[in-house]
Amino acid sequence: MLDAMVLRASRPNFLVLAPLCVALGIVLTWRQMAALDGVHLALVLVGALLAHAAVNLLNEYQDFRSGLDLATTRTPFSGGSGALPDRPEAAPKVLVAALMTMATMSAIGLYFLWLRGLPMLLLGVGGLVLIISYTQWITRSPWLCLLAPGLGFGPVMIWGTQVALGAQPDASSILVAVMVMLWGSELLLINQLPDVAADRQAGRRHLSIVLGLKVAAAVVAVLSLGSYLLLGAAMIVGVLPAASGLAMFTLPAALWVAWRLPHALDDNSKLSPVLGVNVATLLTTLVLLGVGLWQG
Repeated sequence: MLDAMVLRASRPNFLVLAPLCVALGIVLTWRQMAALDGVHLALVLVGALLAHAAVNLLNEYQDFRSGLDLATTRTPFSGGSGALPDRPEAAPKVLVAALMTMATMSAIGLYFLWLRGLPMLLLGVGGLVLIISYTQWITRSPWLCLLAPGLGFGPVMIWGTQVALGAQPDASSILVAVMVMLWGSELLLINQLPDVAADRQAGRRHLSIVLGLKVAAAVVAVLSLGSYLLLGAAMIVGVLPAASGLAMFTLPAALWVAWRLPHALDDNSKLSPVLGVNVATLLTTLVLLGVGLWQG
């Protein structure tokens, strides 16, 4: 039963985001160098999954220890998994699982550090710092809290994938990483909206708390729609292939989220469907962008 709680605390339903970001890095690498090592591909994917699971597990453990999980009203997209409030005795195992995933991820990183050198060190240490410091310290700084998830899923994962596989970030990968950074930060910000009261009580200071829900909703729209504008500009100037425009098919859903969100802030029963559409929009956009880059 405790092992099931550890799995639940890792939030497996959300772990699909990491391999999608890595897949973009793989496609961008393939565009530079068609020959890719299968073992290295597997290690990069496993490392990314472990990194995402580690931050989830550590966040679950620390939020339970601080009492935040007990004060949060959970939705399918926010408020944690509820594993530790349901089974408090699983807390030590969740902490051990977090440390083990970080250790295994670090071992993979050390292998690529030996293989690729300094660039891998900078990206690997940056990712590890984000994982360790997120819940305890980053959530106390509004702008760091906004940027941290985007940096992790964008530049760290995409460029880290490229460097690990032997490629180098170029103009196209810089633009893709920035787009994913905006989408990743948007995802965290919108999912924080139902937790504002509990987070404030626990001493957090993310953007929704400091600037208010209405301003946070506007920032969500800017981040989301700004990514599409960046994609369009990149295609116009020829940095990204025209086939990347496949990702534009999700723009109507993103526009709906931006329009509907300000009207759902005071009612979680209205907010939850908006969060669901937003998650589906983001994941679909990443898939379509990857397919477009592959085809282009």
